[in-house]
Amino acid sequence: MSEPQPHAAPAAADTARIVYCRCAYAQVVPAAVKDAVLEGLAAADRGFETVPDLCEMAARRDPYMTELARGAGPLRIAACWPRAVKGLFVLADAPLPEHGVEILNMRTDTAAAVLAGVLGTAASEAPASDAPTSGSRS
Repeated sequence: MSEPQPHAAPAAADTARIVYCRCAYAQVVPAAVKDAVLEGLAAADRGFETVPDLCEMAARRDPYMTELARGAGPLRIAACWPRAVKGLFVLADAPLPEHGVEILNMRTDTAAAVLAGVLGTAASEAPASDAPTSGSRS
């Protein structure tokens, strides 16, 4: 089983659980964006968890995906295409709830936009990132 890597405790104002997918195997997310999002999360005063690759975890039906899907409170996932991420959870027999889940797309959005989304802040309040945009918004 892939063990998530916990980081600092979450701030009291926002209780959303944050999960960052490193996309280690498919490598479909631009490295500059992944790195900038991870650096921004580490610099923020928020707890978050990293997973090596949701695709690989879904293929193995990793029980951690069920834990995420059934967890209490809001969930924010920094990964790739929201439709694909939702499908991965279905593949793992752990469909995400219809409400309370936000998936941020590191394939098409800037690191600043993803950070603002996962941290629940305005883009101007998210930790600074020098990462370029990751491409077109198709």
